[in-house]
Amino acid sequence: MMTFRQFAAGQASVPTAVAWYLSDLGEARGKQELFTHQSPQKLKALREHALIESAVSSSRIEGVVVDEARVGTLVFGTPLLRDRDEEELSGYRDALRLIHEQGAALAITEDTILRLHALVRGTIADAGRYKERDSDIIETYPDGRRRVRFRTVPAAQTPGAMAELLEMWRACIEERWVPPPVALAAFGLDFLCIHPFRDGNGRVSRLLLVLQCYHLGYEVGRYISLERLIEHHKERYYETLERSSVQWHDAKHDPWPYINHVLYILKAAYHEFEERLGQIATPRGAKTEMVIDAIHKAPNTFRISELQRACPAVSIDLIRRTLRKLRQAGQLACEGMGRGARWRKTGR
Repeated sequence: MMTFRQFAAGQASVPTAVAWYLSDLGEARGKQELFTHQSPQKLKALREHALIESAVSSSRIEGVVVDEARVGTLVFGTPLLRDRDEEELSGYRDALRLIHEQGAALAITEDTILRLHALVRGTIADAGRYKERDSDIIETYPDGRRRVRFRTVPAAQTPGAMAELLEMWRACIEERWVPPPVALAAFGLDFLCIHPFRDGNGRVSRLLLVLQCYHLGYEVGRYISLERLIEHHKERYYETLERSSVQWHDAKHDPWPYINHVLYILKAAYHEFEERLGQIATPRGAKTEMVIDAIHKAPNTFRISELQRACPAVSIDLIRRTLRKLRQAGQLACEGMGRGARWRKTGR
């Protein structure tokens, strides 16, 4: 909550690099809507791939590794779980599915956070419960030496700190102390500095990142694994987190290295989103299905021009062929001729 205290006090002067990322993300979100209307079959393939990558990468960051041959079964099936690692990966999958399916209705509350933690921690006794003992972030070197990387909020103060964080998140979004994507990254920084759970904080923070992106209209996490990108840039992620946590307890820290990195991850995800949509071949018949779907959603009478606007990736010739087939099947009737002709659904 210390970052939000800075924002509430008017100490947020957005750096130029962050402003550039915000501009790029605004443009990417505009394209997102176009893509999700044009390529439903491609998006289905991306969703399935992202679900696997997210569950595997987020678990692997925490040292949880499963047999690669079992990953597909664990993500899309309901097999008997062999060990603790498989249980944790399956739990992360369940948490992701909850977010993907109910994201719009899943508010950022204490209940939601505890529920996500319970899913990723499974049968562990403290799953879904805040830490009961103080737990600092310890770094262990290859030679066995250890150091305290960050002293987290004491266990006794954790419930109050989380309540303040959630309240300030809501106030920041409503009152626009900073642009929403900046608030999103700041929430992750404060959450990790509070470190509310004995274990599982990283995984819950990444789930909250995906969920909060949904709430702000950035749905790229549905199609591209943010967790995989975070894992790929793991050293930079931890470096910026450490830099931004210095003097956090006194609200004198510099949050911008971490915020900048989170926005970079989101921008990289959108860049990959566009690239992958171009690489995946459109399944046979997908464009015809797109036209038929647009007809179903159209008013009872409509013009060809309306279908063109709804299906910008489909040629006019394919639209006309589809209309002719539906007319021959008795599902449509054509009224008039030329560009002014209207098509009417027959109800058959």
